Amino acid sequence: MTARVFVVDDHELFRSGVRSELGGSLEILGDAGSVEEAVPAILALGPDVVLLDVHMAGGGGRAVIEAVRAERPEVRFLALSVSDAAEDVIGIIRAGARGYVTKSISAEELASAVQRIHDGDAVFSPRLAGFVLDAFGGEAPQPLDPELDLLSRREREVLRYIARGYTYKEVAHELHISVKTVETHVSAVLRKLQLSNRYELTRWAADRRLV
Repeated sequence: MTARVFVVDDHELFRSGVRSELGGSLEILGDAGSVEEAVPAILALGPDVVLLDVHMAGGGGRAVIEAVRAERPEVRFLALSVSDAAEDVIGIIRAGARGYVTKSISAEELASAVQRIHDGDAVFSPRLAGFVLDAFGGEAPQPLDPELDLLSRREREVLRYIARGYTYKEVAHELHISVKTVETHVSAVLRKLQLSNRYELTRWAADRRLV
């Protein structure tokens, strides 16, 4: 049975490309450019597989998975991202994605990956599979980075934006929260990581390939 697919990515040109490339082999039910647009559309359409980006405003792919799984646990998710960072892979798999591939994948490989997810397989780009095996190979998965695991999901989002050079006001706009809330999250991140200032925070994030 051909997989029925919904695409979530904040770049319209990329979504258009995916629809064009996969439309001949898979049934594309629709697409969305934000978490806020994606969740109600997925709940209404009930696709077999959601192909989604990891990093987007409003919580990214993880927020989509968490919102949809609460009401439609049968929907499966395949993460598609430019990032091949271990913490991104582990984070989205822990949230409930069945696979993770990078955007360097060919159209044919992507179509095959989506269909395999639909058929019940787990799919990962070759280099990324090792991250998953390392994290989930034991009976009790250990944190990939104990310091990173100290941070909440929202704190990690704020951390990434700050490390990329966003001002507090810009972060507040991207995440739809107040500037005061951003300040509170930054203070919490600095305290938990035992860092003193924004420069140290940026360097810490860069060392872990979070930016």
